[in-house]
Amino acid sequence: MDKLNELWDELKLVFSGKGPGIIDALFPLLAYIISSRFIDLWMAVVISLAVAGAVMVFRLLKRQSLAFAVGGGGSTLLAAFFAYLSGSAGGYYLPGFITGGLTVLGCVLSVIVRRPLAAYSSMLTRRWPAKWYWHPQVLPAYREVTLFWGILFGIRLAVELFFFTQNEIDALGTVRLAMGWPYTILVLVVSYIYGQKRLANLAGPSVAEFKTGAKAPWTGQLRGF
Repeated sequence: MDKLNELWDELKLVFSGKGPGIIDALFPLLAYIISSRFIDLWMAVVISLAVAGAVMVFRLLKRQSLAFAVGGGGSTLLAAFFAYLSGSAGGYYLPGFITGGLTVLGCVLSVIVRRPLAAYSSMLTRRWPAKWYWHPQVLPAYREVTLFWGILFGIRLAVELFFFTQNEIDALGTVRLAMGWPYTILVLVVSYIYGQKRLANLAGPSVAEFKTGAKAPWTGQLRGF
């Protein structure tokens, strides 16, 4: 139970202030997937844009941050533009292929240059010292998690591209939803569990021990990754 509470707290930290962003990105996509099955492509695009606009209005009326609503609306507008250029329902998903490919490429390149993306993601969330992540008894954990990300996000991209090349657009929409935030959250949970165990095996310093310059043997980072 303690571990489950820890995982829940860590997820809340990672997505702190971003819960609305998940919804803002999800609703327009869901509206497009459902409407495109029953009506004309362009009407489905208009509906998805209308939903994105409605979300922004809702955030404005509730006096909530518009940052993620604008981001969700921008991604929806870009997807609509690609659908217009391609003249097909599948074109709506092209921006996702681009960002997915860049994510996988970024994971691979960051590992090659020994500055893994998982470390930067943690750094932005937790504000831990950058030099701690590059410690030889810490860095391998973040490198391995980044490779894990590259593999799993590469699998997601491959599955989506398969349905796209087969012109199975309805199936592609379902996969995009299922392998969107639910898949990403699962990846983050597994990454956290593995990363914590790997840090323990590496027996490196905790962040606090690193800051104070404590000598080995170290207690290690017992929480957070």
